[in-house]
Amino acid sequence: MPTPSENTLFGMGNPLLDISAVVDKDFLDKYGLKPNDQILAEEAHKALFEEIVRRDKVEYHAGGSTQNSVKIAQWMIQKPHKVATFFGCIGTDHFGEILKQKAEEAHVDAHYYEQSEEPTGTCAACITGDNRSLVANLAAANCYKKEKHLDLDNNWELVKKAKVYYIAGFFLTVSPESILKVAKHASENNKIFCMNLSAPFISQFFKKPLMDVMPYVDILFGNETEAATFAKELGFETDDIGEIAKKTQNLPKENAKRQRVVVFTQGKDDTVATVGEKVTMFPVLDIDQNDIVDTNGAGDSFVGGFLSALVQEQPLEECIRAGHYSANVIIRRVGCTFPEKPDYH
Repeated sequence: MPTPSENTLFGMGNPLLDISAVVDKDFLDKYGLKPNDQILAEEAHKALFEEIVRRDKVEYHAGGSTQNSVKIAQWMIQKPHKVATFFGCIGTDHFGEILKQKAEEAHVDAHYYEQSEEPTGTCAACITGDNRSLVANLAAANCYKKEKHLDLDNNWELVKKAKVYYIAGFFLTVSPESILKVAKHASENNKIFCMNLSAPFISQFFKKPLMDVMPYVDILFGNETEAATFAKELGFETDDIGEIAKKTQNLPKENAKRQRVVVFTQGKDDTVATVGEKVTMFPVLDIDQNDIVDTNGAGDSFVGGFLSALVQEQPLEECIRAGHYSANVIIRRVGCTFPEKPDYH
């Protein structure tokens, strides 16, 4: 299999510092949170961030969905370094410095747009048992500007170097015009553009920008809840996940040279994927419930593993196998963190 070169994989999204802590039901109720959800922070959540950093055993990890995925992809590939490029916006502050340092440690070629009006974004991961409720305060991440960063010649050159592109749906709330520019570039040059449904609220409240970019999407990821919400928003009138995958695959597509691939994970249940004209189920790796430490990051790491095989031009089955492996490693640890090297063959 070909060894990928530097900057083969391009990711763009919301770089966030994850602040994770184990909380209880009272904490969730106090802030009106569901045990397993992802939402954007509102005024009512301001105090949550002040309270969560005071919990005992609070942990800080470099996060943000897309950044997690490209980092895992780089970890799976190991060498050369900087196969993965990442763009996003941070603040000129301590948290921003941590993100820069963590990206460097992960050997990701991160090029942040830095501004001083907003602080670096954070994401509170409120963990109860196997569940995690994520509250993202985008702050600086929300300030990404296409004309101030993506359009700059030296940055756009990095985009052009890539063969595979991945952007989580979360970035639709920030800069849909940046996503479209990258998606169109991929489509016009027969390169692979991947996207993630990311969270139910994206399909519900950002349906127009999502559907504007859908014709350029070669590979779409999501989990069972996101798939069900997407189907409801598009009036698919089915809750069969295989049917939803098929109908999603058949949505209008720009680059006819590549048939769209749809991949839906379902936690411990089989991953569903469209393979040519049929829908196939891929069982995940067995894991003892007691070994599961934190499912936050499972979806991101599945995508990361998948992308690591994709940039090495592996077939779909292999990409899914790599995704299952990396997700299985990550859920045994707190945050989206990983051992020094993968044990993957």
